Amino acid sequence: MILVTGATGNVGGELVRALTEAGRPVRALTRSGGAGLPPGAEAVAGDLNDPASLRPALDGADEVFLLPGYADMPGLLAEARKAGVSRVVQLSSKSADGGDMTNAVARFMIETEQAVRASGLAWTILRPVMFMSNAFQWLPQLRSGNVIRAPFANTRAAVIDPADIAAVAALALTTSGHDAKAYELTGPRALSPANRAEILGRALGRSLRFEAQPDDEARAEMSRTMPAQYVDAFFRFYADGTLDESPVSDAVPDITGRPARTFELWTAAHASAFR
Repeated sequence: MILVTGATGNVGGELVRALTEAGRPVRALTRSGGAGLPPGAEAVAGDLNDPASLRPALDGADEVFLLPGYADMPGLLAEARKAGVSRVVQLSSKSADGGDMTNAVARFMIETEQAVRASGLAWTILRPVMFMSNAFQWLPQLRSGNVIRAPFANTRAAVIDPADIAAVAALALTTSGHDAKAYELTGPRALSPANRAEILGRALGRSLRFEAQPDDEARAEMSRTMPAQYVDAFFRFYADGTLDESPVSDAVPDITGRPARTFELWTAAHASAFR
């Protein structure tokens, strides 16, 4: 049995789908019950900030796909080990690679990785860059016009399809050769926000125009939805340039045996969600 946490999220949802389609027994941890899960997935409840609440979900599980950054990652992993879990595939991010404990986002990724390495379980760490699905943040603007205003206009990232992260996770959970490895996962090409807006516009048949959002406006907007330490973290990443997500990794094609999906393919597959 494979337990997938965040089972209705960008990566977890794709992973549950991939595993069930492959005929693997899947237990899907969600906060919203079984709505939206594919046939064959068993829905379970639990709170990742409360390791003891996961005991029913972990009972009988052999492998776990785990989200990062919860309140007691060592305790959560200890519960997994006590339940008899043998392997964990841990989602992290490229920001962990720099070791910057002064950045709040990097710090919780680094601490998550430290916990999984010390857990006594077989582990694989996935370090993706910016998700293609971040384009969904533009939906409110697209409902009212053809202008996309977004911050960090000069930041290029080799954005990745969450389905590719899930494909690597599925193989790490079900095949050998991935233990004690940390994979940096990217898409096939580095794109700026303006590049992504142009590609999305073509998929939608609309002439979208990109406008750079001033830093002060972006900071105020972000502060309405996230704690100040995380706002500061993202500004350090993308305004100050402490995180470079533009280099392209070969990990996705090397592991899956096929090219990483392009942003053109992602927008074509999700165009209906923007209409």
